[in-house]
Amino acid sequence: MQWHIKYFSAKVEQEILALPDGLLARYLRLTDLMIEFGPNLGPPHTKSFGNALFELRIKSKEGIARVFFCTKSGRKIIMLHVFIKKTQKTPKKEINIARNRMNEVMQDGSF
Repeated sequence: MQWHIKYFSAKVEQEILALPDGLLARYLRLTDLMIEFGPNLGPPHTKSFGNALFELRIKSKEGIARVFFCTKSGRKIIMLHVFIKKTQKTPKKEINIARNRMNEVMQDGSF
């Protein structure tokens, strides 16, 4: 049974689709694997941030991007937030945005 990818909002989906070509190609390849095998691709592709929050780690010659996601029953993967990584450590601001959106998703029955 396949997994399904959903987006927190149309804006998040547009931001992901606006990634540079190499990053977008890598994102599409990794999400194809997630649909087939589930969200836990393991290192170096996915990383847990605890409390059901995960990041998809995307790297190409254009740089590094991160897409935060969570899962919900019914084999749903919800993409919460994307950003281009510019520092070695993930900024707390980006993690907080993803956590707030994840909390909203978990309380909302429409996802």
